[in-house]
Parts: sequence; C-alpha cells; structure tokens
Amino acid sequence: MDAGAANGLKKERNRRKRIAAIRKMIMFTVAIWFLLSMVICIGLLLKVRAMESKLNYLLDNFTVSGQMDAESKNTVSKAEESEYFDLEQTTEAIDLEENYEIVHAVNQEENMAGPDDVHKVYLTFDDGPSSNTVQILDILKENDVKATFFVIGREDEASKALYQRIVDEGHTLAMHSFTHKYSTLYSSIEAFEEDFSRIQNYLYEVTGKESLFYRFPGGSSNHVSNENMKEFISFLNRRQITYFDWNVSSGDATSQAYAPEELIENVMEDVKKYKTSVVLMHDSVTKTSTVKALGPMIQELKNMGARLLPIDESTTVVQHIAAASAEQ
Repeated sequence: MDAGAANGLKKERNRRKRIAAIRKMIMFTVAIWFLLSMVICIGLLLKVRAMESKLNYLLDNFTVSGQMDAESKNTVSKAEESEYFDLEQTTEAIDLEENYEIVHAVNQEENMAGPDDVHKVYLTFDDGPSSNTVQILDILKENDVKATFFVIGREDEASKALYQRIVDEGHTLAMHSFTHKYSTLYSSIEAFEEDFSRIQNYLYEVTGKESLFYRFPGGSSNHVSNENMKEFISFLNRRQITYFDWNVSSGDATSQAYAPEELIENVMEDVKKYKTSVVLMHDSVTKTSTVKALGPMIQELKNMGARLLPIDESTTVVQHIAAASAEQ
C-alpha cells in the first residue's frame, strides 16, 4: 500500500471514530435529558398531588368568610384526632315534641341598640370540647356566667365528662355536627341527616339531655356545601331544631393570630351596637388567646351593664339565612 492510500485509510478511520464519539455523545445527552424529564415529571406530579391534598384540606376545614374552624386546623393529639374523625357509630333519631313554630331571624336594623337599651350577650364557643374547655368552664364559674357550647363528637372519657359538666353547670349544650368535615357533612342531604342524628343522639346518651340548638360549620351562609343550604335548614325545621349563626365575632377563628386584647376589642366594638349579640368564639385545643381574653372580656361586658346569658328558647334568634325562608 502506497503512502497516499495509507493516509486516506487513516483519515477514514479517524472520521469514523469522530462520528462514533459524536453518536455516543448524542445518545448520552438524550438519555440524560430523558431521565431528567422523568424526574421533573414525577416531581411535578407529586407537587400536584400535594396541592390537591392541601386544597381538599382547606375545603374541609375553612369557612368561606376566611374563618377557620380551629380544631380542624390545629394540631391535635392522636387520641383527640381518632375521636374527632371516628365515623363508625350510627344511632337512630330522637323523637321530639310535635308543637313547633319556625323562628324568624333577627332583623339587624330592629336589633340596633339605643342609649337606654339593655345589651343581651350570648357567649358561644365552637369546636370543643378540648383541654381549653376546662379552663373556659372554670373562668365562667368564677364569674358566675352561663354560656353556650356548640360541640362536635368526641368519644373519649374526658370529653364525655366535659359534656356532662357543661350541662351540670347550667350552660347550654348545643350541636356543631359530629364530624365537622365539610366534604362529608355537606356532600348530600343524607350525609347531613346522618351526621346530625349521630351528634344529637350521642349527646343525649352521654348527658340524658336533648340538644335542640345547632350551628352549621361555616355558618348557614357558607358556600362550601354541595347542596343549597336551605335544604339543610328545611331538615332542621322539620326536626324542630333552632339554629344560630352570630352577629359578633371575636376573630379567634381567622388565619390572623389575634392577641387576647385584640379579641376583646373585636367583641366590645360590635356588642355595643346591638340589643342581642351572639358572640362567636372557639374552645378548641390551641385557642389559648381566647382563654386569656375571656376573663377580662367578661369584666368589660359586665362594666357596660350587659346581661350574659346562655342560649335558650327565649333567645332572639340570629341567623344569616332565616329559617322561615326555607320550606319545612
């Protein structure tokens, strides 16, 4: 082989080597790109799932007005959590008296207080019982004040004792659903009826006292429900249950963390406006600011001459949607 042919053969071999190296580089790059794409896709999928889960959590546990139901939001002990979400127990409905007249919601214009009007104030606590309920009951007892507790279903012995203590000490034991899970509670009329029967019968079994007052999680004006809220209202009307919303909020259910002094200010600012004030507060496990605010709040209310009362059959009803507007 002459020198020219040898040179040509060498160049051809070098060219083939370069081509092979380029092919390997391209294949390696494609493989890396494919693997990175897979990792990114999996990461995005996990983020979507996480966001979906958070969205469901928010829908289950937040009220539409930006208020947040505390027990759902807050971290609770495993024992409390298992009791809170237990959906196994089913009970039959309690038969109530037949003579019942649908109550009308208070007209806020007529409820505006004049200089000589007595202020009737109904302190209400949602989402209990919890360890904070014990302290709240102690404060109420020290100040000789009766209040109303809109409770959820908790089946541990400590909670049963608190239901009984609420009744024994002259407070009003009222219902706030058993599960407090929006996605379950408001998924259908049947689901709501089952949850209602469960909490009413459970409280009767524990205390021997029928609960005849109810507060919708999120209020009667919430927009989380899959059904028209008037369907649920009609059910309560048929069952002779009076439900209460609120016209004064302490702010302890919102995402903003208020200091005790701010909770007191929120309440006092609105209470002075009305003849009848139904005050929204919470006694779930992390509402320590509410506990700290309660004593001084009671003193300020007493100083202004307010009458602090538990909800009963004579209470002027405060409702966001009037019961009478729904068919019975």
